Amino acid sequence: MQHLGHTRSSYRRDHLLHTPDTFIRAPLPGMKNATAIVHAGPAMGAGFTQYSVELQRDSSFALGRAQSFVYVLEGVVSIADTALSAGQYCWLPPGTDALVAATEPARVAVIEKPHSALNGKVPDRLTGDERCLPAISLLGDDAIGVRTLLPDDPAFDCAVNTLTYQPGATLPMVEFHIMEHGLLMLEGEGIYRLGDCWYPVKAGDFIWMAPYCPQWFGALGKVPSKYLIYKDWNRHPLT
Repeated sequence: MQHLGHTRSSYRRDHLLHTPDTFIRAPLPGMKNATAIVHAGPAMGAGFTQYSVELQRDSSFALGRAQSFVYVLEGVVSIADTALSAGQYCWLPPGTDALVAATEPARVAVIEKPHSALNGKVPDRLTGDERCLPAISLLGDDAIGVRTLLPDDPAFDCAVNTLTYQPGATLPMVEFHIMEHGLLMLEGEGIYRLGDCWYPVKAGDFIWMAPYCPQWFGALGKVPSKYLIYKDWNRHPLT
């Protein structure tokens, strides 16, 4: 509970910081023993939808008809008869009828977006394990490790990565670009610049960044900071 109306959450024209003290939980249609926290969607001008789902014992929910990316935060879930545990993920092409189910409590992050096919090509369903992927240095900085969760393939119109920062590591520049982002803090803490605002952030926070929102992050504390980040990708701006 927050006192005297204080919160770190903030919503501006080009960004959102959504902190757990302001989360509103509500089931989406068809959810059984599960509840959703919707972080971003078309109502705010986003071109994608991102939400977290808290699943209880013997729970389930259906994914939408758009392309879907599901990242397991806690526990074990099954997606289209494939069991996935924390750190594992699944991408499903548009039009897939898939049920996410759990026999015990679990949490997942879900990203859904209409798919823009390139030359009519739609990728096949894939699963992966973030923990098994190599960490690639960001622009040669070994203090920042990037793990690419979706293949570097033009058939995908979005990218989803994790970035892990050692304490004190920072982005080498203020980024300013046409892609929009959905970012979920997974571990640690730091300072995020969004537009002309500077925010303390920590594990559990969600950030939306509109196209051309100035953005920069620096990791603080004594343990690494890590986030899951989405961006639209691989398409000409006119499409």
